[in-house]
Amino acid sequence: MHPEFAPVAFLAAFSLLLALPWHWRAGNVATLSIIAWLFVTNIIFAVDALIWADSVAIVALTWCDITVKLIVGSNFALPAACLCICIHLEQVSSVRTVRVTPTDKKRRQIFEACMCLGLPVVFMALDYVVQGHRFDIVEDYGCRPATYFSIASIFIIWVPPLVMATASLIFAGLALRHFIQRRITFAAHLDSNHSALTTSRYLRLMLMSILQMIWSLGLTIFTLWFTTVSIPIRPWTTWADVHSNFSRVDQFPTLFTPQIIITSRIALWWTVPASTFLFVAFFAFGNEAIVEYKKALLWIRCTVFRLPPSLPSSSKSGPGSKYVFS
Repeated sequence: MHPEFAPVAFLAAFSLLLALPWHWRAGNVATLSIIAWLFVTNIIFAVDALIWADSVAIVALTWCDITVKLIVGSNFALPAACLCICIHLEQVSSVRTVRVTPTDKKRRQIFEACMCLGLPVVFMALDYVVQGHRFDIVEDYGCRPATYFSIASIFIIWVPPLVMATASLIFAGLALRHFIQRRITFAAHLDSNHSALTTSRYLRLMLMSILQMIWSLGLTIFTLWFTTVSIPIRPWTTWADVHSNFSRVDQFPTLFTPQIIITSRIALWWTVPASTFLFVAFFAFGNEAIVEYKKALLWIRCTVFRLPPSLPSSSKSGPGSKYVFS
């Protein structure tokens, strides 16, 4: 039993709200997508940990049908979002970009929406090709996608995230090269492009993307290794054979699971909260976030508690003194 799973996953999910306001106003589709997909995945993990604690009962079938597809989609959405961020950083910092117009921003938002939302939906549909049965239920972890492990599943499930992660690292490397080449005048260059980015935001986005993609590469390779260890690769025969008895739900109690698989499952589960806390660490403590926290506290002070914005300082207090915003 893992009583820590649900609290950690819920904490990870709601910690993402700390980084939400600035990215929402800035219209950063890629970063908003990271927040959304991590939030959804953490909520799924938390609810599953509560329902299937010490249990492999076949319950909440509709919930499982939906969530296993969302888990598949998140495996593509996060690398796609980081790729979009790295492409944008490379474009903004390169000499090719003279200025960023509203039309350019709109075009970028549409592209990022297609990559971060449309592409995962496509692969969620393609997952049916290599879905051997309805889903699996793993004790303490809940319902998980059931993949018919074959050459087809490797190219559909594992190769695209690896390609996107590799491409992200290439674009991140080019963006870092641009930054190093013009590091002295970089802030002025961003300002001349009419970009909403500052040097601090640029570096945080780039470092976060690099770390997330290194993390994603390692995770994808580890997942592929873990699948190879637990399930032997099978030949792709016919559609009818692969999808035979499709409605069945396989159950995996801990008692009959080898220790290496138990350890690997724990490691894989923690990657999602860890990715979330990594993202939050980059964006929940920056200058923009501090400003948002002050605004929120000021709103609570004035609206909820009906207090003045700030108390007058002792040096300026007197009959004619007025309250001022801090």
